[in-house]
Amino acid sequence: MSEPASLRKSKAFILFWFTRVLSASGFQILSVALAWQVYSRSHQVLDLGLIGLAQFAPRLLFMLSAGDAADRYDRGRIVAISQLVQALTALALAWVATQAQLGREWIFLLAVILGTARTFEMPALQALLPGLVPSALLPSALATSSSGMQAATIISPALGGFLYVLGASSVYGISAALYLLALWLIMQIPAALPRAISTEARLPALLAGIRYIRSKPELLGAISLDLFAVLLGGATALLPVYAQDILLTGPVGLGALRSAPAVGALGMSVWLAWYPPQRRVGKLMFAAVALFGIATMVFGISRSFPLSILALVILGASDMISVVIRSSLVQLETPDEMRGRVSAVNALFIGASNQLGEFESGLTAAAFGTVPSVIMGGAGTLLVAGIWIKKFPALAKRDRLYKR
Repeated sequence: MSEPASLRKSKAFILFWFTRVLSASGFQILSVALAWQVYSRSHQVLDLGLIGLAQFAPRLLFMLSAGDAADRYDRGRIVAISQLVQALTALALAWVATQAQLGREWIFLLAVILGTARTFEMPALQALLPGLVPSALLPSALATSSSGMQAATIISPALGGFLYVLGASSVYGISAALYLLALWLIMQIPAALPRAISTEARLPALLAGIRYIRSKPELLGAISLDLFAVLLGGATALLPVYAQDILLTGPVGLGALRSAPAVGALGMSVWLAWYPPQRRVGKLMFAAVALFGIATMVFGISRSFPLSILALVILGASDMISVVIRSSLVQLETPDEMRGRVSAVNALFIGASNQLGEFESGLTAAAFGTVPSVIMGGAGTLLVAGIWIKKFPALAKRDRLYKR
């Protein structure tokens, strides 16, 4: 029986899959409204970076605690509580959207709360999956899970862009409903305690994930490669500027631009679900990161909406290759009793590359201009890939995802 077919027979995996799809849909719809609302109010490109920073700051402060919690308590319930907080935050944003007298500081405050909830959700969700499927099926499970999330990422931003015509409150309300449905589904998965609950003292336990990754050069190389590549090459924070001022497409075009990377990621994740990487995974990951940088530079230069869409599709496809290889290495090389803390460090790096990358993009765009910022970011990604090949040769030479 094929691996995707085996996964379809797992009720727990199906519940997990739909939970992740609905949660991703809620966040993507909310993100479109959040970015457009902030930029429309202030027309300050730096505010787009500040939204990313507001969501990243809680991750920096609480991620180690979130990972420790995922190794001590029921991971599914942690996810459920996090989704409830995100639903309530979306409803609060809907209310703020109706109060014209409220400043954008309220939006930044709610972005901090949203980031805090996602901080606790991410390591628990990542550590949950390996306990639901056999290890041999994990790469396919990760790709299949990612394909569902990317499908949501394609549809949801476009839907958010269309719904924004009805007002920001409508978009936030739908986001809240999706979060609540995801909460109900995750509660149907049986209790998901770690196989061996962490009994370390709090401070050593908090730092255990960092120590473990530092002891594994291939894991450290894979995680840090993603951090610096996406930190420098991320252009998604500036999409409202491209939609409004460069490509002149409005909020509907913004939804399409935000969906384009997910189109590429979806196609690639479906391919990887059926044909997971088997050999030369290190070289494949570095090649994908280099392609990500090139696609970012093409997008930065483009003044054509179709070419911009194509560049973002390629960007998303190349990023998905790196994501599946890195995620598989992290989960397969980590014992279950430490997956929460290691996943927390991984999520911290992902958050730094995404949310902190948005801040970096907004900052450099304010200093040098939007287009030069994106082009320099893509070139920086290529430079990082070259340096990391020299710095982590074992990762570049890694042949298989799991050692036999």
